Amino acid sequence: MADKPLTKERIFFPNLDGFRFFCFFAVFLFHCNGTILRRVTGYRAHKVLDFLFLNGEVGVNAFFVLSGFLITFLLIKEKRLNNDISLQNFYIRRILRIWPLFYVCVFAGFIIFPYVKFRTIPSPDEIADYRYYIFFLCNFDFIRIWPLRPDAIFLSALWSVAVEEQFYLVWPVILKYSSQKIYPLIFSAIILFTLIFRSFYTGGTDADLAMRNFNTFSVIGDMALGGMVAYYCSYESGLFKFIRNVPRWQIAVVYCLTIIFILFKKSIFAFPVFSVLERVVLASCFAFIIAEQNFADNSIIKFSRFKVISKLGTYTYGLYCLHLIALAGILFIIEKYGWKVNTLFSCSIACILALGISITLSWLSYHYFEKYFLKLKDKFSFIVKN
Repeated sequence: MADKPLTKERIFFPNLDGFRFFCFFAVFLFHCNGTILRRVTGYRAHKVLDFLFLNGEVGVNAFFVLSGFLITFLLIKEKRLNNDISLQNFYIRRILRIWPLFYVCVFAGFIIFPYVKFRTIPSPDEIADYRYYIFFLCNFDFIRIWPLRPDAIFLSALWSVAVEEQFYLVWPVILKYSSQKIYPLIFSAIILFTLIFRSFYTGGTDADLAMRNFNTFSVIGDMALGGMVAYYCSYESGLFKFIRNVPRWQIAVVYCLTIIFILFKKSIFAFPVFSVLERVVLASCFAFIIAEQNFADNSIIKFSRFKVISKLGTYTYGLYCLHLIALAGILFIIEKYGWKVNTLFSCSIACILALGISITLSWLSYHYFEKYFLKLKDKFSFIVKN
């Protein structure tokens, strides 16, 4: 039996596109630091660059919190207005948004890249297993091969997309068949489960590190915490009133703490007990930032004021999936033509070029590929932008 037509609701968070881009940019700088900026000569330069960019992977943590917030907020609104959640329409929307570009990247990684590499350097050496990628389980493949990476390096960005798809598979079912009164209990239980799971992998080995960073059970707490904030911000709760009226100085304190946690992450969370709490601490900071950007009356600045950044934020999915192709392309050109890229200036220029190529690729992908599926997606949407 077909689902009944949904009441259309107009909800749009104008400050989240800018937040998305900042999250991507942190990941981009992290990957620049591990590739192009590694070529900078000088011990001091490396120490400074590592201090600034080594922990940029927390941009993925922020993406997870954001996904949990958005999906939960929208599904709660749907359930309250329609007394139900359409699982069919939800899954169709996610498929049309995520699958096309994801599978293009998978095809490029396992078919096109080995073919091109074989014609230039006859030594294809792909250790990633395509079966994990086909079924959105590539984060477990990442754990299997860690600390090695896929030969088609851009495949290594897809592990977090797989985690989000696993989240999307079960989350609407939980919200659909559970009473809204017990949502906070469910979210709390998931966060607690994540902490318990992480407590079994507190060692300094590569295996423990991979389990803490890439296993779904280890990171799902980020989404649950985002969902918790979404729930309490979906009505006039005590938390919502606090966020709306929080003083500017307290907002500044949280932003400063977030920066400190990111820059000194490896020192602050070095001890085993703290490594268990690492993600929930960072997720709490990101959840607060998301909430205050959307609902606070006293924000220091709203991300939507950065017009260019907000515009680029609409291409974030493509930027995330495709930026490693740009970085790999720049490195290939440097090696092929023997360019001397070893100073901070020359490496910075190379990173800027990689960013420009990433933006170009994502713009082309969005307007000439993804947009076709997004138009189809709107037909199954409960929420539409203003």
